[in-house]
Amino acid sequence: MTLRVEERPDRVVATLDRPEKRNAIDQATIDALHELCVALEQHPRTLIVTGSGGVFAAGADIAELRLRTADDARRGINARAFIRIHELPMPVIAAIDGWALGGGAELAYAADIRIGTTALRIGNPETGLGIMAAAGAAWRLPEIVGEARASELLLTGRTLDADEALAWGLVTALHPPEGLLDAAHALADRIAANDPLATQHTKRALRTARGGHPAIEFELQAELFASPEKHRRMTAFLERRAGR
Repeated sequence: MTLRVEERPDRVVATLDRPEKRNAIDQATIDALHELCVALEQHPRTLIVTGSGGVFAAGADIAELRLRTADDARRGINARAFIRIHELPMPVIAAIDGWALGGGAELAYAADIRIGTTALRIGNPETGLGIMAAAGAAWRLPEIVGEARASELLLTGRTLDADEALAWGLVTALHPPEGLLDAAHALADRIAANDPLATQHTKRALRTARGGHPAIEFELQAELFASPEKHRRMTAFLERRAGR
C-alpha cells in the first residue's frame, strides 16, 4: 500500500507511505490517488495530504520515470492525477514535512492550502535530470509565487528551505514537525464549521479563470441566497448578537 487513507465524516487524511523510497510517487500511488478522488467527488470532504517518515514526497519514482516514453509524457500520468486533486469540490490541504521535490512539489502545488514544518525543503530539480516539471509546476507555481520567482525556481532547479518557502508565500505557516498534522486538522476544523455548499462555491469561484468573473459569483451566490442554510445560519448569528 503506497497511500494510507484515514476517513472521517468531514475529512480524509491521505498519507504517502513508501518510506523505503522517501515516498516517491510511482504508478501505484497515482492509481491510489485516482481511487481516492472518485470517493471524494462522490462524497465531498476536505482532504489533507501528507507524507510518512518526515518526508512529503522526494519526487516521482526515478526508476519508473527513466523507462517512460514520449507517449507516456503525452498521457500526462502524474499531471492528470494532480489536476483531479486540484479540482476536488472541497479544499485540499498539503501538510509538508521534509523533502517535497519534483512530482512531490507539484502534488503540493495542487493543494488549496499548504503548510509546512521547519524541516521543509521544496523545489523542482527536473532539468538536472534531463526533463522538465510537467505535472503542474509550469502553470501553478507562477499563480502561487509570481512569474519571476517561479522562473527562478524552475529554471535553476534550486530548492527552497522552510523560511524561503514561507517568505515566498508557497506555504502559509510553519509548525514543528510533531505539530504539523494537528495544525492541518485545525484548518480542517475551521472549514468544517462553515457551510459545505458555501465552501464548495467559494473554491469554484477561486478556480474560475478571470474572464468568468464576476458572473460566476452572481450565479453561485444566487444559489446560496436561496439555500435554507443561509437563513438558518444568519438567524443564529442575529440571535447570538442579540443575546438570545
